Amino acid sequence: MSTITIKVNGRPRKIAIEGGETLLEVLRVQLGLTGAKRGCNQGVCGSCTVLIDGRAARACLHLAGLAEHADIVTVEGLASDGELSPMQQAFVDAGAVQCGFCMPGMVIAATALVAENPKPNDEEIREGLAGNLCRCSGYVKVVEAIRQAVHSKGTAP
Repeated sequence: MSTITIKVNGRPRKIAIEGGETLLEVLRVQLGLTGAKRGCNQGVCGSCTVLIDGRAARACLHLAGLAEHADIVTVEGLASDGELSPMQQAFVDAGAVQCGFCMPGMVIAATALVAENPKPNDEEIREGLAGNLCRCSGYVKVVEAIRQAVHSKGTAP
């Protein structure tokens, strides 16, 4: 057992970890942040996507010990003062949320995409979401939501 310090959703946390424990396990089990989901557990589906130092990353593949001193943002951390982020709200308004299992990862991936490219076109949006799989949707509403978030604020949400 060792102890690491990470910042999760703006709050410093000291976490006791086992050697091979993943960031996803720490977030879900120790911190009770269940937005990031365990889907494939192989980094393929994107359901566990979080931001690590501002970049989208698969929490199921990231060893918790390697996250020491990192700034982690989960889907729960995108909201501020009880208000959804513009991206989260756009997903709701566009009806992009189906069963909800993959949507936290989609929202995080979309947030990272728009932070890097504030005005993506549809092809860039689809490319930015390529690592996030959804069984319920044809992605039309997801692309629409991202477009809506970009146009409603004129910049990254």
